[in-house]
Amino acid sequence: MISAMLGYGFMQRALLAAVLVGALCSTVAFFVVLRRLSFLGVGIAHTALGGISVGLVTGLNPFLCGSVFALLSALAIGDISRRGRYDEDTVIGIFFAAGMAFGIALLSSLKGYYPEIFSLLFGNILSVSTADLLILAAVMVAVLLFISLFFKELLAISFDEEAARAGGLPVAPLYFGLLAAMALTIMVSVKLVGIVLASALLVIPAATGYRLSRNYRAMFVLSLLTGIGGSAGGLVISYLFDLPSGAAIVLFMALLFGASMFYQPRTIRRKKGGEQKNTGDGPLYKNI
Repeated sequence: MISAMLGYGFMQRALLAAVLVGALCSTVAFFVVLRRLSFLGVGIAHTALGGISVGLVTGLNPFLCGSVFALLSALAIGDISRRGRYDEDTVIGIFFAAGMAFGIALLSSLKGYYPEIFSLLFGNILSVSTADLLILAAVMVAVLLFISLFFKELLAISFDEEAARAGGLPVAPLYFGLLAAMALTIMVSVKLVGIVLASALLVIPAATGYRLSRNYRAMFVLSLLTGIGGSAGGLVISYLFDLPSGAAIVLFMALLFGASMFYQPRTIRRKKGGEQKNTGDGPLYKNI
């Protein structure tokens, strides 16, 4: 059955896209979960609808417009919240609602039938083209290069931002860089699972790894395995049972997380207030 599935060119491209997006999302998800930025991911994903709608109405590339919109929104949310005037959740909620409302208002002006709207909302990995794969690969290289160059620094600000600042790390540029990585990752995920479900890929893999791990190195590896295995496995399930691919991928990952809940012992803990508890000697970010 699997060999028959891979006999089609579009399924080969879909599987490659699933593996690439799964690897990219699970890598970024590691920091999203550690910094508790899950709601920010939801906000960016839904705010992007405004940019995508601009592309559909003007005839420009919807993906490019959505990416610019998501990137600017993420940076604006980060800037406003870091100024301390409003809580981050409040700013995200405002951008979330405004972006969705703006997108819906623009889409209401369209006449006729636009199947790409449904595809962007709920994903259509089976329509992935070679050009889409090239864009995905370019984004993946850029995001993973940033993370690999500043992995320890990102880890440090995830554990204790004040200590990282006192240690001379450029906290603000690193934070905004992470937001930009989140925005780009969400946009390339839209082709896979759509706007509605894209944020799930930035949470479930790392949450599963966190549940099963005894240290942060194991958490990262398990997050990666969950992201890749969940994306590829969900695609196979969607083919076997004729299910929407985006929904099947997210549900399969959620099933993996549900299974991890039966694993009770783990040593990664959080103190009250979000402070990480060390399970070894020295700074936590050096114990990965």
